[in-house]
Amino acid sequence: MGTAASAFPNPIAAELEGVSLRSAKLLRRARQRRHTLAIQVVSYVLGAAALLVYAFAGTISLFIPTTFFLCGTTVIGVFAVLSETNVNDRFEDHFLTVFQVGAHVVIQLAFLIAAPQIGYAFLNVLFIIFAVASLRMTSFQALVAWTLTAAGVAPIFLLTRIPLGMPVATPTERFAALLCFVLTIGQCAFVGLYGESLRKKLYRSGVKLKEAYRRIEELAELDELTGSYNRRCIMRMLGEEITRARRIETRCSIALIDLDWFKRINDAHGHPTGDEVLRTFAITMFANIRTIDRFGRYGGEEFLLVLPDTPADGAAQILERLREIVADLDWSAFSPGMRVTISAGVTTLQPSETPDTFLARADRALYSAKARGRNQIACA
Repeated sequence: MGTAASAFPNPIAAELEGVSLRSAKLLRRARQRRHTLAIQVVSYVLGAAALLVYAFAGTISLFIPTTFFLCGTTVIGVFAVLSETNVNDRFEDHFLTVFQVGAHVVIQLAFLIAAPQIGYAFLNVLFIIFAVASLRMTSFQALVAWTLTAAGVAPIFLLTRIPLGMPVATPTERFAALLCFVLTIGQCAFVGLYGESLRKKLYRSGVKLKEAYRRIEELAELDELTGSYNRRCIMRMLGEEITRARRIETRCSIALIDLDWFKRINDAHGHPTGDEVLRTFAITMFANIRTIDRFGRYGGEEFLLVLPDTPADGAAQILERLREIVADLDWSAFSPGMRVTISAGVTTLQPSETPDTFLARADRALYSAKARGRNQIACA
């Protein structure tokens, strides 16, 4: 049985729980950003390696791959600092996707101009940048990033005479060109696989979320102690059944059921035993009512049974059978000599009757059953 204190929320505990959830969310975001930044570092390492092959062939100077790697890791380092200081968390897009795309595109275009003889290598990287960014960008962000990139690329193609080459004159240059294409295709494939893993993770999260919602809805309708419907839910069901009975012109009966002398059970055997008695009674009821019947805890040791499509005499017979089943149970397992019985007030819906008057008549019948000595059924 719950205590009075448990009915009131603890504001301090609630606040601490909220802080804990926010901290967990921030940590998860930080891990995601670290993973993304680590992938970018690997991409620049691979790109610099391909450029070193061109440097070895004498196509470009060693300054190009070295500077390329340093520029890329510097930009990544800046975003890493912003991430670790939680600056990113101030924004809805905590990856700062458009800013990252812009920074990396500027690097590629700068080296496209600095080393146009291998310009295709830097143009290839633009595909990788957008492939990775597409996993995080919204439609508006993608439009902005595409517009800015087009604005940067267009002048190079239209306003300059810089020859953008793909040198393959020597075996080393051919190997470097192959390496650039293979790395580009490989990284695009990795992005595709990574996107697929994100989709699967999102699907699994959706399934778990649906199950959590289903469980929450279920718990919101059930009495925590007995597993029967709680008062709010059983009253809603009663209203629905009254509406249905009037619409199709059928009979509907209800029974208010009370465990006899339940306070004495709590006082003599303790509240834990009383709780087990309530649970056992609810289980017994569920095992012996029809699938169309609705059973819920009305309050304390009082329960409401809704009996659709049931006239008065049928309802009385059902309750009499349930009364006998409960009385015949062996309750001595909880305490030697223990005996549990029920009393019930049964009534059938009258024309134009409200749920309140319907319940009031059942309550009066229950009071009559108790007044006549309990362990019996009374009909209104």
